[in-house]
Amino acid sequence: MSLANLIYTSINARMAQRGITREDIQRTLVDGWDATDAREGMFGKSLVFSFRAEWEGRFYEEKEVTVYYKLKESRVILLTAKARYGKGFPRGGQDED
Repeated sequence: MSLANLIYTSINARMAQRGITREDIQRTLVDGWDATDAREGMFGKSLVFSFRAEWEGRFYEEKEVTVYYKLKESRVILLTAKARYGKGFPRGGQDED
């Protein structure tokens, strides 16, 4: 999957609302595990990040980012991304710092 060919559709505003950066998206696509809830014809990747910061007035240890996308030719078309804040998220068999 070529990250040089990422297409950010209209999700930029949603990313900001959810506290997700482009770096989070790229790292999730490269290092994440398959999201089990992606709809047919779509792909998803999830990754848990060490967060240790405040989000909307509360302190959280971790942030889980899930990215949903489609592949069209050699391009990755991002559809949406979501973030959950908390602690102890499952890691798809991987440990995260």
